[in-house]
Amino acid sequence: MTHPPVPQGNYVAAKRHGDLVHTSGMTPRDNGVLMFKGAVSPGVPLESYQAAVELAAKNALASARLLMAPHEKVAGVLSLTVYIAAEPEFTAHASLADFASTYLQREIGDDGIGCRATIGVANLPGNAPVEIQLVAIIAHF
Repeated sequence: MTHPPVPQGNYVAAKRHGDLVHTSGMTPRDNGVLMFKGAVSPGVPLESYQAAVELAAKNALASARLLMAPHEKVAGVLSLTVYIAAEPEFTAHASLADFASTYLQREIGDDGIGCRATIGVANLPGNAPVEIQLVAIIAHF
């Protein structure tokens, strides 16, 4: 990703209050272009969706980092919400969301794992397969 995520409507990518940053929902976009489309299917291996989930998580984390001062870092994830546009027969929502949790843990450390909700929906903006929203904890160093 060479550019930070840009809102696709009348909202901000992230909002800070004290040491918490709430991000808007982020889809798997790169430079504003949706890189993955379509509903998640139960007949497709979960690993086929890993790049989409990780890109959405990367965008959410990047949005949080935009609101940090130079002497700050993302110290943890308080909560993570993963929306999955899934076909009705798909039931592995939590396993798919694990790709986001694992990505954030790799980027932040063990505190990258927070509370999580995974929600199956009929569709997402632009026909994205996944959308991720998080609340990050900012720390001074």
